[in-house]
Amino acid sequence: MSLSLSTEVSDISKVGKTIAGRLKKLGILNVEDLIFYYPFRYQDFSQVSKISELNPAESLATIKGKIEIIENRRSWKTRKTLTEGLVSDGSGSIKVIWFNQPFLTQLLKTGDEIYLSGKINFDRYGPQLVNPIHEKAKSETIHTARIVPIYPLTDRLTQKQIRWLIKVSLSVVGQFKDWLPESIKQSLKLYPLSQALNTIHFPSDQNSLDKAIERLKFDELFLFLLQSQLIKKELKSAKAHPINFLEESTKEFVDSLPFSLTNDQKKASWQILQDLLKSQPMNRLLEGEVGSGKTVVAAVSILNTILNKYQGVLMAPTEILADQHFKKIVDLFSLSKIKNQPQINIALLTRSNQRIGTELSTKGEILKKIKSGEIDLLISTHSVIQPGVEFKNLALVIIDEQHRFGVEQRKILHHKGVTKGFSPHFLSMTATPIPRSLAITLYGNLDLSIIRELPKERKKIITKIVDPIGRQKSYDFIRQEILSGRQAFVICPLIDPSDKLGVKSVTEECKRLKEDVFPEFEIAILHGKLKPLEKERIMADFLAGESQILVATSVIEVGIDVPNASIMLIEGAERFGLAQLYQFRGRVGRGKFQSYCFLATEKSGQKINARLDALITAKDSFELAELDLKLRGPGEVFGISQSGWPTFRIASLFDYHLIGLAKEEAEKILLVDPQLKNQPLLKDKIEQLNSDIHPE
Repeated sequence: MSLSLSTEVSDISKVGKTIAGRLKKLGILNVEDLIFYYPFRYQDFSQVSKISELNPAESLATIKGKIEIIENRRSWKTRKTLTEGLVSDGSGSIKVIWFNQPFLTQLLKTGDEIYLSGKINFDRYGPQLVNPIHEKAKSETIHTARIVPIYPLTDRLTQKQIRWLIKVSLSVVGQFKDWLPESIKQSLKLYPLSQALNTIHFPSDQNSLDKAIERLKFDELFLFLLQSQLIKKELKSAKAHPINFLEESTKEFVDSLPFSLTNDQKKASWQILQDLLKSQPMNRLLEGEVGSGKTVVAAVSILNTILNKYQGVLMAPTEILADQHFKKIVDLFSLSKIKNQPQINIALLTRSNQRIGTELSTKGEILKKIKSGEIDLLISTHSVIQPGVEFKNLALVIIDEQHRFGVEQRKILHHKGVTKGFSPHFLSMTATPIPRSLAITLYGNLDLSIIRELPKERKKIITKIVDPIGRQKSYDFIRQEILSGRQAFVICPLIDPSDKLGVKSVTEECKRLKEDVFPEFEIAILHGKLKPLEKERIMADFLAGESQILVATSVIEVGIDVPNASIMLIEGAERFGLAQLYQFRGRVGRGKFQSYCFLATEKSGQKINARLDALITAKDSFELAELDLKLRGPGEVFGISQSGWPTFRIASLFDYHLIGLAKEEAEKILLVDPQLKNQPLLKDKIEQLNSDIHPE
């Protein structure tokens, strides 16, 4: 059959239901998904060597030769089947060995000309290739004699299978409409889209690969920043209800708190209250240190909104975070001692929890009271954007970790608040540290408030680097803490033990800890492949103290608040960026107990130690974010998905130069064509992106 971008993978020749099922695990359903499934690294087999020129200093090599002999035999020692061959190229001969691949004698015959790429061993008889990649010599190779793409895989799917499928799929790459304006491509000398997509998979050389990566990164950044500028224009033309600052009531509320606001909290609160006074919708980002008290700042704005007889909504990315916000804000308002304070009704609406204040409720009752205006503040997950949630007079929308929600989700929430031509004020909150200069560039449509100070009662987390020799001591310490009633996080970089980089995975580490290290404790496992309800249950159990150790991936990076957890052990700490390590560490130290963070390393070196030492010495996360930007640079995070803020397939927050170019081009386009009337392909692309909703 002829292929198109929408052709399902199961309809591609030689792809059955089994392979289609494995591809589905990678999120690949059709030909378009295959084309946008980028390699995460490459092996350079482009240099073809003569057999006579091979030397022990080379670990990997590619040769081209003719098969002189190929046959199977059984090893008398291991009883494994060996396929042995002799390959010559005119300059010499080399022995080739494959293990447990007897079918090769059916595929490869004496006289066949082949390419071989792989590891070279030298013994007293000369060089030999062990388990090399093979490919019959032809004009264009896929697996050898070139820069070879390496893709993320799932169980029982091979690199050869996915390369072949992508090669087949690229035959229809011309069906993509290149939506990027010609003027931008010409001025920045960017590849056409089809050329970039072909090259990202099968580059002819490093220079062309770099150019392909540049085009595809630019696309993601440009679209994101163009969306941001369009939102800014839309908000500028909107009207909002001014919310009067009730100074006396606000002072009474703040004075009744069991703690004093820090200077940064006071400043951020004042900036927000000044925005709320305006008849134009506030669009502010509140960026705060982990545990810096963003919730109480949000509570001040919520209080003024409610006392002005308007409704507010706080949307969190997970049920656990929504529950945490609900409990904190209910507690804060229960302490309030405002003269003649009216009854404040706060509701929680999630899939598994519906409450109004301290009382259990039902979804139906909550929806009815939101619509009538009886609910002053709704705290919810993305459930709040579902049909049926209608407000009477919504004037304030607060989104926690706003990067976890799609653009369209935020737009739906915005439109829910539009009543009689008035739009709600928007406050976004994040604990993800990002340099101010980069935040301004990325989020030009947002005003920034930053909280750096931590409350005075917070204890500094003791952070130590642990090498393999000191591992047992750290385990002994963790045991004593747990026996004292505390809990611990163990963070691993990967989910499955199939990783070729030797980095510990959560599955194998959880098994090892259960069997060999802490058999006396209850250990739970948490990672991104679990279903949302399962994640929620595991975290709820950990919060309730039913498990003592939680082994997790970076899924716990943002927002999880377990006051009883006092220890964080981060495996393969050198694999994470500084800002991310800081976020991990922020999951402990949230209660009254002294907390500890152990950075367990598998590699050492001056550069690694300098980075990790910075985590110990830096005064705050913003200093770390600046340092991370300098140390990692734009190239080192290619292929590694970053957590927090925009999620890109290939671009990174560290592509600072490209971000600047993309922002500049987005502004230029909208300056001369604010409605994109002269750019129909680009307009269609933006509308397509806006229609994609990705609930977390």
